[in-house]
Amino acid sequence: MKKRIALVTGGLSGEAQISYKSAITVSNHVDREKYDLYRIDINAEGWWYEPVNGERSKVNREDFSVTDQGQKIVFDVVLLCIHGTPGEDGKLQGYFDMLHLPYTSCDAATSALTFNKRYTVAVAAFGGIAVARSLHLFSHTPVSPEAILKELTLPVFVKPNNGGSSIGMSKVTVAGDLPAALQKAFAEDNQVLVEEFISGREFTIGVFKSAQGIRVLPITEIVTQNEFFDFEAKYQGKSEEFTPALIEDAMKTRLENAAKRVYELLNCRGVVRIDFIYDTRTDTPYMLEVNTVPGQSEASVIPQQVRAMGWSLTEFYSAVIEQALA
Repeated sequence: MKKRIALVTGGLSGEAQISYKSAITVSNHVDREKYDLYRIDINAEGWWYEPVNGERSKVNREDFSVTDQGQKIVFDVVLLCIHGTPGEDGKLQGYFDMLHLPYTSCDAATSALTFNKRYTVAVAAFGGIAVARSLHLFSHTPVSPEAILKELTLPVFVKPNNGGSSIGMSKVTVAGDLPAALQKAFAEDNQVLVEEFISGREFTIGVFKSAQGIRVLPITEIVTQNEFFDFEAKYQGKSEEFTPALIEDAMKTRLENAAKRVYELLNCRGVVRIDFIYDTRTDTPYMLEVNTVPGQSEASVIPQQVRAMGWSLTEFYSAVIEQALA
């Protein structure tokens, strides 16, 4: 009998547009001979089951079930495709935990931790991972730009502390630009991370757990046409991505070991994407952030890395699903 999979997409943040694109890619590659797939859209209007043919209907939140052609459908596993809240910050994970319903992402605690960029780098640093110096700011406790620059050296990155897709992020090279960058970031979140710039090469690495253990996907190097890897560079073609990265074996080994260490240290599950800056002067990979529900759209790097490994996306999603069910 086929397993019933809830493909959950949408979300309550500006990243919803990326979630819908990811859901298309995932839906196109889930093995229909093994799984029956049901699309669930969680948005500001409610939680909806969207059948391929027919009108949408509300999800029963008491047990996360739906009705399809008069039959009640209870799911075996949730395939999460929500970037941002509530699918990447632990909220849905906690709900599914209470229902004893498996899902294809990190657990509630790890999701909540990694969604907070400052707490992520703090825990990573505690575990021996190199990270940039940073300050954690709160809207209810204003800190002046002058005070920030007494602690950190320009250039700095200013970004919402909870969020992704580089929305609300700025690179500041001149002190006079800092107030506007803070305002931009605080418009997206009531917490902001100000982080010193690390000069080096930028890499992003997918890591997942399968029946064979923790596996590191082929590394991608990102070379952006913009000042940094912002939303436009990520999703609108303003960057070049080289998968697998053209790097020497020693650098590859350091990056792979760092990525695997972060995955283990933060108790990750499913597929995550970890971003690094590699300081070539010191041969040190600096961890930037962890994405526990990484993008799966055609413009995203995880599908590139899976294919570079020699797998089809169908094989990959089957492995992720089966690990969640294990």
